[in-house]
Amino acid sequence: MEHIVFLDRDSIQADIRRPGFPHEWRDYPATAATQVGERLNGATIAISNKVPLMAASLTPLKHLKMIAVCATGTNNVDLDYCRAHGIVVSNIRNYAMHTVPEHVFAMVLALRRNLAGYREDVNNGLWQKAGQFCLFTRPILDLHGSTLGVIGNGTLGQATAKLGAAFGMRVLIAEHKGAAQTRPGYTSFETVLTGSDVITLHCPLTPATHHLIGAPEFGKMRRHALLVNTARGGLVDEAALVEALKDGVIGGAGFDVLTTEPPRAGNPLLDLRLPNFILTPHVAWASRNAMQIMADQLIDNIEAFVRGAPRNRVV
Repeated sequence: MEHIVFLDRDSIQADIRRPGFPHEWRDYPATAATQVGERLNGATIAISNKVPLMAASLTPLKHLKMIAVCATGTNNVDLDYCRAHGIVVSNIRNYAMHTVPEHVFAMVLALRRNLAGYREDVNNGLWQKAGQFCLFTRPILDLHGSTLGVIGNGTLGQATAKLGAAFGMRVLIAEHKGAAQTRPGYTSFETVLTGSDVITLHCPLTPATHHLIGAPEFGKMRRHALLVNTARGGLVDEAALVEALKDGVIGGAGFDVLTTEPPRAGNPLLDLRLPNFILTPHVAWASRNAMQIMADQLIDNIEAFVRGAPRNRVV
């Protein structure tokens, strides 16, 4: 019998079916790092969304055979330890290919059409005092005919590019920053910075991509350009973004991620009260549809492992 423990069940709002093999199931709403060892004692399969599973916590767990990550990212798991000790790690893939691009364009449309600013003007009574039927206090820009720069050409980047093309945008796929050559179908990173009206980030956070966008990059962007980040907070120098927005170096930004989440110690982006900045609490991935896909795939991964044919295997 398999002993399955879900360490942070409340991180996903979906119906999770039970695996079709003999098992014992336990789940916890959330788990602190100090509770991992106790809660996984005797477990053969661990499920984690964001709970860290590092070597110090994993070493005492002699029965653990699989870690089913209920997410795509696996930076919360010590993959080297798992590889060395024969622990299979599987993740979730392609579940957010609709919800994240839709969130990107919800932000882009709101910013290009100045929705927050116009709502503020109506709330302040400006329309009520206008001398004509409409109010022209802020610029409105169409997406059709503008240029979308996509940094990160995985599933989410490609799906976002398709939406951009459907809006009639010219789409540029960015080559890696600092690359000596530009691959067919790609555009140099510098050209994407200087030539895009909207730039959207869909790349992983690695030492090479940390602060991929900072003050020098903002200085190269068009003054009306928008930056959207639904990937990872550390991709952007947040202090530099604050200055770029306040000084009008770029036209606006939409962020769904911060460097540290939740931001219990604060963050400079939390204090911005600008109509050209939107901050959402890491929910671009979290449509009910996407979370159900995630839940179904999670159990598919576990059942495949027990059958002896692991799928979506990272290690």
